[in-house]
Amino acid sequence: MPFMKGAAPIRRTLKYLEAGSLVLKDQIKIFTINYNMGGKNHHGAKDFVFWYLPQIQYKNPTVQISTFKSMTPTPFIRCFYDNGTQMLIDVDNRSKEEIHTHLLEVVGKTKEVLEAEVIAKEKKDNPANFGPHCDRHCICEIPGQIPCPGTCPLPKIMRGKYKYNKAEM
Repeated sequence: MPFMKGAAPIRRTLKYLEAGSLVLKDQIKIFTINYNMGGKNHHGAKDFVFWYLPQIQYKNPTVQISTFKSMTPTPFIRCFYDNGTQMLIDVDNRSKEEIHTHLLEVVGKTKEVLEAEVIAKEKKDNPANFGPHCDRHCICEIPGQIPCPGTCPLPKIMRGKYKYNKAEM
């Protein structure tokens, strides 16, 4: 398979991308990370980009994410907010896990917010839904539908045992 070639091809699987836990706040519009390819103090930032950046990109499709390599003496992350402010996060001499946990605390959504968004996304007030926990119990309550077979028997021509078995009408 062509997608399973290269360094750490697991990063390109859907299961790995969906496992990401960093969902950025809605106010963040641009997320940049600056690091060098060499140097001990840049090693954590380089590993963070290699392992966690694909997950962040997958979980945050509306955020512009940029990496700047070999342009800075110390590694840092900069987040630009929609109101024009920005936040600098120093990642000098930190491991990839330390960077990830720090970003979860500072710029990530909390678990309560994520759970509330999942519940709101389900949107149970759709008028096409019917059943015990919806506005309508049966589809027969919608105008233009046939009457409910529980209250009014269907014509025999609409019932399967009469139609397919050619039973007496």
